[in-house]
Amino acid sequence: MRTLRDVKIGETVKVVKLHGEGAVKRRIMDMGLTRGIEVYVRKVAPLGDPVEVTVRGYELSIRKADAEMVEVE
Repeated sequence: MRTLRDVKIGETVKVVKLHGEGAVKRRIMDMGLTRGIEVYVRKVAPLGDPVEVTVRGYELSIRKADAEMVEVE
């Protein structure tokens, strides 16, 4: 299983599945990360947290813990 945290800078991936439950999963979906959407990884902070991605035409910074809940291909 490959997660959004594992994606390298400059790669574009497709969201396959969201892990997690309840409010955490809902928050990730509210940010625009839903199944089937393409995500482009723009930057990763020096210590790996947060990850900056482009999704649905806007830039989003997401924590490592949340990025691990997004399965991609």
